[in-house]
Amino acid sequence: MGENDKAIISHSENVSEKPRRRGCVGHCVKFWWAYLILLIVVVVVVVPVVLLVAVPKMAQHKLDEAELILDGITVTNTKTGSMTMAINSTIKSDGKVKANIDPFIGDMYLEDLEPHTPFARINFPATTADKLQTVNVTQEIEIADAHALTTFNQWLLANETLRVTVKGKTHVKVSGISKKYSVTFKKTIEMPGLMHLDGTIVNQTTISLENDELGNNFRGQAYIPNRSLVSFELGNVTFHNYLLGAEVGTVFIDNLFVRAGEVNQYLMRATIENGPVLNALGAHPYCDETKGVLPFQIRGKTVVNHGQDLNYFRDALSTYNQTVEIDIGGTLQKSVGITIPCGGLGGGDNHS
Repeated sequence: MGENDKAIISHSENVSEKPRRRGCVGHCVKFWWAYLILLIVVVVVVVPVVLLVAVPKMAQHKLDEAELILDGITVTNTKTGSMTMAINSTIKSDGKVKANIDPFIGDMYLEDLEPHTPFARINFPATTADKLQTVNVTQEIEIADAHALTTFNQWLLANETLRVTVKGKTHVKVSGISKKYSVTFKKTIEMPGLMHLDGTIVNQTTISLENDELGNNFRGQAYIPNRSLVSFELGNVTFHNYLLGAEVGTVFIDNLFVRAGEVNQYLMRATIENGPVLNALGAHPYCDETKGVLPFQIRGKTVVNHGQDLNYFRDALSTYNQTVEIDIGGTLQKSVGITIPCGGLGGGDNHS
């Protein structure tokens, strides 16, 4: 092959590169309308789908992952149809999404009792998606469903733990996006209960064989534990008083406010029938084995605050009997100098 042939071939190769560049440009020019359609699809379809579907799902997911921690509930100004409820709580999240959450009305109900009937509705304030958000609410609430509130009080009184859910509809605004998205705030909290107020102690007792000006013949100091996170203003509370299955009198505690996390000390007074108590002290096993310690039982009778009946507390306290052991033998000997022997003051061995 000669030099002329090589030149011709080389020339042909150089010329063949130019149509490729022009072909790409030509393709874009020729199919510009297809690229325009693709751009329109991205702008008109994909972006709205992200804003309308992906962002709300992300916001709801982040809200679901957040943790609501109950620090305490305080119930004051209790009336027949209303009360003031203060809730102190903390919301924890990963803080990765910057967002603002609108205020909302949260229904509070027992998670493990169907149907989910709210016992309280709370106006929660606006919050943010910060890692640690303190949420404190104090408001007067109307008692819309006294039965639901009574049931909550019964569960709180009886159980070691119980689960309470807060649920409400609200809106969230993610940083950088002007639109607000509808989300559901739903958190279930496991909170400690009162366990029947087990551990209540009555000591520093005195007995009189004659009733005083209030009609009482027994007084003492009551120590009432509150293991829960809920503090209650009950007011003046009376209890049925039972001994060995028979009602023997009434117990009174005035201006009762059971504070959470404390052993609450209150003066208690009672009107008790002397006969059944003296008979029990003279019978086995109380005259010998228990050294005069008698197992009294109390059950809620009335709850009145500022002249108003609080049946949602009364009905909860009247659901269960609570046993409180009291050293009546020692108190009787100390107060009036009487010791009841086995068989009673009349002599003889009275076995029961």
